[in-house]
Amino acid sequence: MSGLYYTETGFVLPTLGEELTTRRRARKEMVLPATDGPGRLFVLARSYAGNGRPLRITVNGRDLEPIRPAGANYLWYEVVVPANALRVGSNCFEFWAEADAMNAWSLGIEYGHQPSASHLSTDGGVTWNSDRIGHLHVGAGEYLVRLRLEEGRDPDPPTFIAGLPDDPGAVQLRRLLPPDVVASGDTLTRVRALATWTSTGWRYRDKGVQYAPWDPLTVVSWGKAGRGHDGREPFVVCVHYAVTFVAACVAIGIAARPAVFTEDVNGHNGHFAAEVWLEDVSRWILVDPNLDALFFDGDRPMSVEEVRDAGSDLHRHVQWGPGHAYQNRLPTMRRWIRDVLLPGACFRHRAVWPRSDFLTRPELTPPSHGQTAYSELDLVWEAADLDHGFAMFRYFAEPAWFLAQPRITR
Repeated sequence: MSGLYYTETGFVLPTLGEELTTRRRARKEMVLPATDGPGRLFVLARSYAGNGRPLRITVNGRDLEPIRPAGANYLWYEVVVPANALRVGSNCFEFWAEADAMNAWSLGIEYGHQPSASHLSTDGGVTWNSDRIGHLHVGAGEYLVRLRLEEGRDPDPPTFIAGLPDDPGAVQLRRLLPPDVVASGDTLTRVRALATWTSTGWRYRDKGVQYAPWDPLTVVSWGKAGRGHDGREPFVVCVHYAVTFVAACVAIGIAARPAVFTEDVNGHNGHFAAEVWLEDVSRWILVDPNLDALFFDGDRPMSVEEVRDAGSDLHRHVQWGPGHAYQNRLPTMRRWIRDVLLPGACFRHRAVWPRSDFLTRPELTPPSHGQTAYSELDLVWEAADLDHGFAMFRYFAEPAWFLAQPRITR
């Protein structure tokens, strides 16, 4: 038994991080219970390319082991905190880098918190403020810093919250779908047609400037035009195909949910796809609407669990739809399919995003999923993942949660 302590939900904006120097120092306050054992501190941070200087940390004025750079992306770093360094009640963690300019380390921030447990000093720790943090001082927020103690208990995983076909946004989206898909018919046939429609909707764009929001109508528009906010090229990738596909399924009355995959929490071999509930066999199946792919064992569509059990050669199970040829034109996509998807590397860890009401609750969707290491606390991971590198999250579920028949909850 253990519990995660945090003051944010992981909706990080990587373009508005907190740059640390000797003068610019970050502080995070946490209220903690008594503990007899060491804590595990998790920090989402990014080291500048070529930086060899450590990220310095203290807790209640006591030095912790400095963090050494492990890459030039926002990654999760773990530091052991001795039990005798922690207090019952308020605890203060401070972070800085031995640099004069903002060219060493950056902390991830979730904006919009007021009052905040995170503070910034621009004079080496003499004075602090929580109203204008981040390197551009745009507002209040929370640094992505979490602590796991043996004391406490993580919350139970949430009940899935689904969008409904009669939501106004779903009605608008339904107008964009092919007429034969909207019409009633065999669920699997309609699912495969929707995967093709989604996959051929726009070119995969992972070098864009503006991250597309989880609004399927906007994703389709930005993707087709190649222009997003402020007229800039949008960032529309696997997560956006999956979100659009799931919303399209909801719009025609098919139960679907977003599925997140990764080789490890800090790895680049991650993916975002979907699961669809087939009523006639009472099971969830895996659908990849980015690549227009389903996986089959003979003539039976496979679940996530079955795809993982199939091992490192998925060539004999994958069935490509027409959209695959459209996406396969990109050399980077061909390499990723060959080196990551078909060997099954991306399917080692699975989580579910526990909502499909993107069109009605846009404020509850992440602003940049996929641009940093996974960080959103709402993700529901499998119970075994708690001890396999995912202890910075709060929701872990047993297999029955993932296999259960969907319930419509608003």
